[in-house]
Order: sequence, then structure tokens, then C-alpha cells
Amino acid sequence: MKEYYYITAVLLLTLTGCKVSKDITTPTPEMPQEFRNAFAINDTVTIADWEWNRFFPDQQLQDLIAKAVAGNYDLQTALKNIENARLQLRQSKWGQIPQLNAYVNASTSIPSENSLNGLSANSFLETSHIEDYVLGLSFSWEADIWGKINSRKKEALATYLATEEAKKAIQANLVATVAQSYYNLLMLDAQLEIARKNKALSEKTVRIISRQFDAGQVTHLAVEQAEAQRLQAARIVPQVEKEITIQENALSILTGTMPAEILRNSNLTEIELHDSLPTGIPASLLSFRPDVKALEYELDAANARVGIAKAYLYPSLSITANAGLNSLMTDNWFNMPASLFGTLAGGLTQPLLQGKKLRTQYEIAKNEREKVVIAFKQQVLVAVGDVSDALAEIEKLNEEVAFAQARVKNLQKAVSNADKLFSSGLANYLEIITAQNNVLQSELDLAAVKRNQLSAEVKLYKALGGGWK
Repeated sequence: MKEYYYITAVLLLTLTGCKVSKDITTPTPEMPQEFRNAFAINDTVTIADWEWNRFFPDQQLQDLIAKAVAGNYDLQTALKNIENARLQLRQSKWGQIPQLNAYVNASTSIPSENSLNGLSANSFLETSHIEDYVLGLSFSWEADIWGKINSRKKEALATYLATEEAKKAIQANLVATVAQSYYNLLMLDAQLEIARKNKALSEKTVRIISRQFDAGQVTHLAVEQAEAQRLQAARIVPQVEKEITIQENALSILTGTMPAEILRNSNLTEIELHDSLPTGIPASLLSFRPDVKALEYELDAANARVGIAKAYLYPSLSITANAGLNSLMTDNWFNMPASLFGTLAGGLTQPLLQGKKLRTQYEIAKNEREKVVIAFKQQVLVAVGDVSDALAEIEKLNEEVAFAQARVKNLQKAVSNADKLFSSGLANYLEIITAQNNVLQSELDLAAVKRNQLSAEVKLYKALGGGWK
């Protein structure tokens, strides 16, 4: 008999380590040797290793990012998701622990006098009712023969790790959004200054043309044209002020605070671009991009779910036991060992009628796993594309800024010359109005292009997976 129990125990332990499904490993995508841009610095060093306070040297921007990381509600929600996943992981570790319950039952039944129980009660107990008192412990345990419980542990661990990566992705996106919003504010500040300067210049032109009209040198049409130009320049001021307020409100909400003014001492021209932006090799994206890492963990979870679904197709072995005190009268309920009782049972359950349903669930789990594999491959392509897009944007914006700066310089000189010629009567009012309008638009465009340069660097930083540390 002892040999039988020993063989049974060894067999159970062996079967407990079995796994009925085969895992799919994370695909190894064929990555390019370098990004599609000559501007990229392909090295083992990458700005994805930089923490955000190193990438963004502006102190006020650092303060805003730190405030957003601490107070943003989306990030706080992500932290709660991580906590839930951590609790699920902790709970899954208790999956193979037997269940042990204590119970107390007291019951009274009045059987029919003509029934067997009624006749027995009258004959042996000399009573018309039957009392039953039970105090005991119940034990149950399911043997993890096919690795079902172990698969649940793996699923919980993968889900927890995936939520960690999701939090990193949210933080990376948050850091990038705060930085771009801050640069938008600096651009709007520059455009507001440009609009006010051109408004003052237009007002000066209106005064000069009005005096010429009074002197009979120009017609009333010249005054109307100059006044229209002044109104055009003046209209831009409230427009930009409105955009500044909206941007400040949006940035405040990102930091988890009520809409308020955003203090800033820097201006757009003081923010320096980075001398170099090492991108690393494309293969490094697999370890730095949180969205890619999250899909790796999701594949682990999908493998575990397939294992769970497959295990349900096979028999399950459970062991149950009950022990305690049982008596028909309270007087001798605790009379031992006479009131002691115990039962031990083992059961093997094989689903029969549910076979079609369980196999369908298994096939669905496999299809869901294949979808994760496809999503992983797709996300790798997106990641490489994001970096290539950001690199192309940085390279071409550098060229665009050079042209925009040259254009502003030429138009500013044209306005100065037109003003002098107009004052001396060698240029008409249309020429000076046209020159002022052109320089206004070119200066506004230059501010936008400079902002785009800074935003492109932020996009590259985010595309490489940085910002979450």
C-alpha cells in the first residue's frame, strides 16, 4: 500500500510540471542596419538613454514636466492599473494553495411518523424530531496536472509587466506633450511681440499718410489702404493672445492643476538646439520603446491564455477531505473520540458535453495570440518609421530655417528702405504697405519654423523611446 501511495505522489508531481501547449516565442524582426537618413548618428549611444531633465535643459520646462509627472491624472490612472496588476500577480501565486474552510451546522428535521426516519427516531431516540450537530473542517485541492494554474501565474506576471510598460509609454507621451506645449507658448510669445511691433509700425504709416492727405499729396484711397493694413496687424494681437490663454490652460491641465498663467522667462531664440542627437542602431528600439516591450509581454500573456484554454480540455484531478465532530444530541457533541468523523475522496473529471465549447475557446485563444504577433510586427515597423520621420523633419527644418531667416532679413531691409523712400517721396504708399505685410508674415512664419525645429527634436526623443525614466 505504501508503494502505491509513493508511486501516485511521484506521478502527480510529474504531471503537475506538464504543459499541454507550446509557446510562441517573440518574433525577431529583420531590422535595418541604420535609419533611413544620413542625418542619423548610428552608434551604440542613444538619446533614449537620457533622462528628460538632461534632454530638456530649460529649468522652467523641467519644472513643468516634473509637475506633470507628479500630478497628471492619466499617469495616476496608469499607476492604479499597475497596482491592480501587482495585486493580481500576488494573488496568482496562491493558485496551488489548497482551500481549507471551517464550518458549523445545526439542523432539526421532523420526519413523517410513517417514514423510516420517523420510525427510527421514535424507536431509538424516543423523539418525533431529529437533531444533527456538525463542527468540522473541509479541505480541497486541485492538482495542476496540465499546468493550468502555473499558466495563470505567467499570465498575471506578463500582464503586470505590460502595465509597467504602458505607464512608461504614457509618461513618454506626457513628457513630449508638455515640452511641445511649452515650445508652442514660446512661439506664441514671439509672434505676439512681432504682431505688436508691426501694429506700431502700421500706426506710424497711417499717421504719415494722413498728413500727406491733409497736404493734398495723396488721395483718400491711400489713407483707407493704410488703415486697412493697420487693422490687419492689430487683429493679429488678440488672436495670438487668445491662443496663448488656450495653450496655458491646456498645459495647466496636463500638470493636473486648474487653468492658470504659465510663468516663463525664456524666449524662443534662447532655447538652443542639441549639437548632436545620437539615435543608436534600429535594433535598440526593441528594448527602449515601451509600446514594443508591452506587446512582448502581451505575447507572453497570450501564450499563457492558450495554455489555460488547452488545459480545460483535459481531465482535472481534485482531492477533498472533511473531518470534525458530529452528533445527534448537543450533550455528547464534543464527546471524543465517539463524535469524531472523517472522509477523504479523490475525483477525476473529464468534460464531455462541453468539449465543443472548450475547443472553440482554445482556438479563439490561439487566434488572439496570432493577433498579438501581428501587432508586435506592425509596431516595430511603426517605431522605425517614427524615428525616420523625425530625422527627416529635423534635417529639412534646418534647411527651411536658413531660408526663412534669409527671407526675414531681406524683407526687414526692404521695409527700412521703403520707409526711407516713402518719407522722401520716392515710393508710394502701396509699396510700403506691401513691404510691411510681407515682413509681418515672414517673421510669424520664422517663429513657427523655429518652434517646429524644437518639436522635431522632441518627436525624435519620443520615437526612440526616451522620456519615461
